Amino acid sequence: MPKMKSNRGASKRFRVTASGKIKRHSAYHSHILTKKSTKRKRNLRQESKVSEADAPRVHKMILK
Repeated sequence: MPKMKSNRGASKRFRVTASGKIKRHSAYHSHILTKKSTKRKRNLRQESKVSEADAPRVHKMILK
């Protein structure tokens, strides 16, 4: 049997923490930033966790 390949797009977007949770970056922070407030842009810089419902699917994609 060949090895399972990880989804390369997902591997670049998600990271697994030491406790096993999955980190992700916020969307909406790449362009059209002039109309967004400074507070909103600052909050979009923060990483957040993938929701518990989506975590199993993301984990399967980034499996190595």
